[in-house]
Amino acid sequence: MRILIVEDDKDLNRQLAEALTGAGYVIDKAFDGEEAHYLGDTEPYDAIILDVGLPLMDGISVLERWRRDGRTMPVLILTARDRWSDKVTGIDAGADDYVTKPFHVEEVLARVRALIRRAAGHASAEILCGPLRLDTKASRASLDGSPLKLTSHEYRLLAYLMHHQGQIVSRSELTEHMYDQDFDRDSNTIEVFVGRLRRKIGNDLIETVRGLGYRMQDASGQS
Repeated sequence: MRILIVEDDKDLNRQLAEALTGAGYVIDKAFDGEEAHYLGDTEPYDAIILDVGLPLMDGISVLERWRRDGRTMPVLILTARDRWSDKVTGIDAGADDYVTKPFHVEEVLARVRALIRRAAGHASAEILCGPLRLDTKASRASLDGSPLKLTSHEYRLLAYLMHHQGQIVSRSELTEHMYDQDFDRDSNTIEVFVGRLRRKIGNDLIETVRGLGYRMQDASGQS
């Protein structure tokens, strides 16, 4: 899962990035509204954390432009505690949720998890797929009740497929959501990670759809 953090306070941006990276997300950063708009307009994010008070272009204007251009990614806005009007304006502009400053980073993590789950059609913090269980709160996975030992890339791949189970996901889509903007992306490495995952969870849960990509299936093979 790939997230854009838009916050001009470098310390706060770094704190959020460290917490989200530790939770298994891939992070891109922006420090002003113009950079934020460009990245949100050109990169496929699973969620965006957007500060309202930004240099060059304010967060509300950025959000309005995204929505006007048909960008539907979930957006969590950050507002100052005494600016209740920002909350109303942000929601009206297309924000999915908001957090007021100062805040606990754990609250932001929880709200981001919820936004990503809801966008994929999942209500619970735990996503099930046959014998597989993905605990999005703890960033852990288990098979038949036994914890799975996964690398960070394997976890990201599994999490994306489980959030989108039943859907065909191309290698290029997986690559875009597993690596940040500066990573030297090679979609061929996805095959390697899929092979490693299959050795850990079995061959039947991840189906190869020839010429199209991969699809996560349940234990009975029903997508």
